[in-house]
Parts: sequence; C-alpha cells; structure tokens
Amino acid sequence: MELTVLGAGPAYSNRPGALGSGYLVEAGSQAIVLDLGQGTFTELAIATEPSRLAGVFISHLHPDHFIDLVPLRHYLRYEHRPPRRVTVLAPAGLEARLDALHDEPGFTRAALDMTDLAPSTIRREPFSVEAARVAHTADSYAFRVADGSGDAGLVYSGDCGRVADLVPLVRPGDTVLVEVSFGTDPVPSGAGHLNADDVVELARRARPGRILLAHIQMGVDPAAVLERVRAAYGGPVRFVTRGERLSL
Repeated sequence: MELTVLGAGPAYSNRPGALGSGYLVEAGSQAIVLDLGQGTFTELAIATEPSRLAGVFISHLHPDHFIDLVPLRHYLRYEHRPPRRVTVLAPAGLEARLDALHDEPGFTRAALDMTDLAPSTIRREPFSVEAARVAHTADSYAFRVADGSGDAGLVYSGDCGRVADLVPLVRPGDTVLVEVSFGTDPVPSGAGHLNADDVVELARRARPGRILLAHIQMGVDPAAVLERVRAAYGGPVRFVTRGERLSL
C-alpha cells in the first residue's frame, strides 16, 4: 500500500501547509481516503482522479475532518458528464450537517452515497477496513486498513482521547498514524486528544512497526515530541507533512 498525506494539521494552525486531516491510501489501481478536512480536496485532485475512490472514510463529525466533502461533491456533480458518485462512510448525521450547511435538502446525495459507520470490518476491494469506536465525540472512529497481501497494515487514530481504544487495532509491524495534538503538554480535561506520553504508552502496549505523528496544535514544539517518543520507542518515528508519499 501507498500513503499520500493530503493534510495532517489540526482545526487551525499558523504552520505553512497545515491543512486539515486527509490521507489517501492506494493499493494497485484502487484507492480510499481517510478523512477529508479543510484544503485537502486540492491535494486529492493533484494526487489522483477523485471519482475513482472506492470510499471516503470519515472518522468523526468535526469539520477539520470532513468539510472538503463539499468540493468533492461539486467536482463529482459538475466536472463530469454524466456526473459521477463516491461512497462516503461516516458517523450517522453527516448528511444532515452538509445539507444544513447549504440549506438545501438533498445537497449531499446529489453526488455522495452515504453509509453510516458502525464498529465493523468493511470490504472495499482490495481493502479491508476495520472501524473501531474511540473516545472523542459521541461517535468517533479509528481505522485499520489492510490490502489482503498479508503485509502490515495502517492504523489511523483519527482524533482519539484514550490509548486503550487504539491498542486492539494494531497488529505486529503495522504503521500507526496517530494524532499528538498537545505535544509534551498535558491534555486539557475533556479535550479528547492525545499527547506524546500517550503515544509512548501506545508504542509500549501495541508494539507497532512504525509511528507517524500528525495533528499537532499551533504553538506545540514538534522537536520536543520526537525527543520524548524516540527516547521510549525503538522503532522509526516521524511527523508526516502535506504532499508526501510513503510506502506502507
């Protein structure tokens, strides 16, 4: 599998290129997307033909993880004749939110086929996507993506406030793409996010093959995060940045 980082930033940032969350995963000629936050549609359209996606998986209903479904909808509806469609798998309620944003019933279904997520394993050939609920909003998900080759998979945390929810998803050798919103600072009560110490705990308990860090808040020092995680984790660890492509 190949991972292209469409965006790896939080809801707001002063870091150049810090778009919302969005990750393109490809295996052969097939592709899916995990989240599609602010600014990421442009990166998606640069990386691939958006209408070929086998599915868009949305982790939770915060706009920095789904708002670029709006340009995707417009693209599918107006760029192609006849219009094309893509399936979106998301927590219940997303369709109503997008319709309300435009004050237009049916806005979403004009180009997007909506499916409500539940804890399950979803097949989008050749991908197998395991969706597991995590602590963040009332209905938030992390995903494990595998392609049936027997190679290690990709575990994407989405936004998550409890390490114990992620541990069961991780298999030996997996790449873990994990948020580290608050860096080396304590996570404020009720924020529902992770920090560097949480990532260390995840590494200790799940033993992933590689750790990729993302979703760091404005004002947080990435170097300090890397120093803390590397001191406790023997495998490779780094931040991901917009536009880069990695083999999984």
